[in-house]
Order: sequence, then C-alpha cells, then structure tokens
Amino acid sequence: MSRIGKLPIAVPSGVQITVSDKNLVTVKGNLGELKQQVDPDITVKVENGHLLVERPTDQKRHRAMHGLYRSLLANMVKGVSEGYKIEQELVGVGYKAVATGQVLELSLGYSHNIIFEMPAEIKVTTVTERGKSPLITLVSHDKQLIGQVAAKLRSFRKPEPYKGKGVKFVGEVLKRKAGKSASDK
Repeated sequence: MSRIGKLPIAVPSGVQITVSDKNLVTVKGNLGELKQQVDPDITVKVENGHLLVERPTDQKRHRAMHGLYRSLLANMVKGVSEGYKIEQELVGVGYKAVATGQVLELSLGYSHNIIFEMPAEIKVTTVTERGKSPLITLVSHDKQLIGQVAAKLRSFRKPEPYKGKGVKFVGEVLKRKAGKSASDK
C-alpha cells in the first residue's frame, strides 16, 4: 500500500467536498473553490470527516496515481482552508518591484521593465524598505498556480552563482562560486 495514498485527509470545519459521478472532486472553503478531475480507476470517498483515496489493484500505474491524487487533494483542502504564501526577494542594485492591483512591474536590470499580469486567484503585494532587498509576496488558495507563477517570476532573472543577483525565494540558500583568482607571475 502506498504510504502517502493510504493516509486519510482530515477535512477541517467550513470545508465542503463533493465527488461527482464522473470523479470530479470539488473542494469549497472560505478562501475559494478548487476542482480536480480524478482518474476513473481511483475512488474518492468522504467518511467521518475524512477524505479517503483508494485504488483497485497493486499495478504500478495504480500505485503511482494513488499517492498523486491523495497529495493533490490534500493540497486543495489545505489551500481552501489556510491558503499558501510565497515570498521572493530581488537581490541586485536598482532592482525594483511595484504592484498595482493585479499587475506587477519589475525592474531587473534590463533595458525595459517587465510587466506581469497576475491571475485573478493570486493576490500580490510588494514591500520596498531602504537598505533591504525588495520583497514580493504571493498569496493564493491554489498551490499549483502560485508555484507556477513564482517559478515564472524567478525565470525573469535567475540568481547567478557569483554575486547572487536575481529573483530568489526568501530563505533559499544559493551555491556560490569563487570568482577569478589572481595569477602568480
């Protein structure tokens, strides 16, 4: 049995879960609503305040999907009840971030500013303090979407290994390289 898949998902109060006959799982909470289509071989049940994911056989394919769908559904339940938050910082001289509504404007050392429109499900805020790197904070109930947007923002200027300049996650440890060494003549 899959160690991840067999764990029941505790459903907090205020979260409603419905499973349609076509295996479409809908999770509603105070932060929003998420839907996930589950493979027809996997069965999803709600019993005694817990969400259970079961598989029909021990085939490799069924074992893989068992853990996958259990993790996806657990992320959905946590998202609509607590939500997810990702913080990124801009390390570099002159790097700036300004959020106006759902539009994020980044100045990352290119000849032009990057204007990025956020999906409606994500709330973005920026903080710029004197003497500190600008911070971008993303908040959402959808873990997949917030991770994808954070990865896209990071891809605009990945942290380089010499000075560490670029867009990085708060608390991320970067592997640093030594620069040029002077030759002995």
